[in-house]
Amino acid sequence: TLFRSPTDATLTNSEDDCVYFCGNSLGLLPKTVKACLNEELEKWAKIGAHGHVTGKRPWALGDECIAELMADLVGAKKEEVALMNGLTVNLHLQLLSFYKPTASRHKILLEAKAFPSDHYTVESQIQLRGFDVEKSMLLIHPRKGEETLRREDILSIIEEEGDSIAVILFSGVQYYTGQFMDIPAITKAGQKKGCFVGFDLAHAVGNLELFLHDWGVDFASWCTYKYINSGAGGIAGAFIHEEHRSEEH
Repeated sequence: TLFRSPTDATLTNSEDDCVYFCGNSLGLLPKTVKACLNEELEKWAKIGAHGHVTGKRPWALGDECIAELMADLVGAKKEEVALMNGLTVNLHLQLLSFYKPTASRHKILLEAKAFPSDHYTVESQIQLRGFDVEKSMLLIHPRKGEETLRREDILSIIEEEGDSIAVILFSGVQYYTGQFMDIPAITKAGQKKGCFVGFDLAHAVGNLELFLHDWGVDFASWCTYKYINSGAGGIAGAFIHEEHRSEEH
């Protein structure tokens, strides 16, 4: 196997087989990590500040060393992807660019049970622009007695409310139910109504095959410590479609 399984006997019954199902919170330690970290510690000890720009993983360019690999994971071009900050910081930065509310188009559509930090981000951005959260944060709920959102209900609310929606922000995979959203359909429907469409891909990247560029997604953010197994505090990822590179947002 590529990963080390937890071996603390106090966490499990030693007589039972154990399968790790907590990758949604923190991925397991890849077996090569210790060797890679030791290489960097040795480099630090031997060459000090020169490590910023030399070696196979120059520290000052550490994000660039894996940008192409990350682009492959999300189905993007290398120049559409950046590795930086944390997921929520990246969402804030992207919404600062894409959320440009007007008197008639000021709503942000998201799941009623989106990850809590996504709710806080949306509330903050709405308040920052001087709008009322109660009027500008549009939540979609599952039907009564159901746990997941029906595709037709998502597309219906976009069609009905789209002229007043500035940004659609959905999960790629809903953290609470595990529902894999129909990213291409949501993106197409939202853009048809003049909305920017973005996704929190924390539970999707490294878990499912993605094609952000081909799907035409406007923007997306994700963390790397879940299904990409980068470790707690691992740097996050961000995507902006190339069609926006020459635009002023």
